[in-house]
Amino acid sequence: MRKALAVGRKEFRQIARDGRTLSVLLVVPVLFLLLFGYALNWDIHHVKMAVNDQDRSPESRALVQAFVRSTYFDLVGEVSDRGIGALMDAGTVRAVLVIPDGTARRLHGGEPAPIQVLIDGDDANTATTVQGYVQSLLETQSAKYRLQAYPRAGRPPVRVEPRVWYNPELRSVLFLVPGLIAYIAMLTAVISTALSVVREKERGTMEQVRMAPLGALSYVTGKSIPYLIVSLVSSFGIVVAAMWLFDLPMRGSWLVLLLTLTLFLLGALGLGLFVSTISDSQQVAFQIAALASFMPTLLLSGFIFPIASMPVWLQATTYLVPARYFLVALRGIVLKGTGPAVFWPDLLALALFATAVIGLAAVRLRREWA
Repeated sequence: MRKALAVGRKEFRQIARDGRTLSVLLVVPVLFLLLFGYALNWDIHHVKMAVNDQDRSPESRALVQAFVRSTYFDLVGEVSDRGIGALMDAGTVRAVLVIPDGTARRLHGGEPAPIQVLIDGDDANTATTVQGYVQSLLETQSAKYRLQAYPRAGRPPVRVEPRVWYNPELRSVLFLVPGLIAYIAMLTAVISTALSVVREKERGTMEQVRMAPLGALSYVTGKSIPYLIVSLVSSFGIVVAAMWLFDLPMRGSWLVLLLTLTLFLLGALGLGLFVSTISDSQQVAFQIAALASFMPTLLLSGFIFPIASMPVWLQATTYLVPARYFLVALRGIVLKGTGPAVFWPDLLALALFATAVIGLAAVRLRREWA
């Protein structure tokens, strides 16, 4: 560890001398946040639904079947009153259809029957579309009951009462900003470290490092430490700026956020170091790093396009993208106030990815030194 810290001190001095690298790490992320945060306003959708059927009647089952047959909703199963919060917090479902007791009696008695739909609003795009689907489906069912049960009634028999959790105002910015944080942090962390080892090769200092009593893993660890610290400062700066500029809430723990950011950035830095070990010039390293971080994070993480709406083979590919897991954890922390007990599989995936790419970078570098 002492050797790794020595490399880290050297890298800190090098970063301090290189004003361009420091400005890229600290200033550019905030500029990206301002540009994308104000310019983007993209609404999309997809849904998994649970049912809380308190009526248990043929009419209530017909309502559920209407949702299933529409193909807009995938029925996950039934849920009790107490289980709704856990399912919504974990992101297992995006909507819960609540059919109160006495619905059938009200329909046959000519009274309006209120049907409640709870919607997860952490993705405002999906929530808006879900709300529209629900409204349309229940209006269609209401028209059928009006014709069958009491055609002369003036009021619709089924009344929709939607309720959006976590983001009642359906502000798209609360969906976009966490994705921007992942995108900006991934891009800057990968590119900054991707250039570090190649820089040593081009300047001819790699031979001096090889002659030093230093293992490949210690060298890689030492290279990562300063960039990890700078990236953490930059990422927290983005979060604070988002809270100030876009009213992003912080309902969870800052310590859990620190843990999540650290695991995510370690993976990003490790990926950058691996790219650096397989590149012969800074130009090549930059191109590979941009391709490896930009495209997957933007397209395959669920940031813009819902993963559930992708083809099955592409959904399988998204499991290799660390931003997929980071976004689940980040939105859970800032929007839902959930803790590691809910999204621990995502933290485990981030830890495994970081271990794998840092290990690959060390193995690759060891082969070059052999």
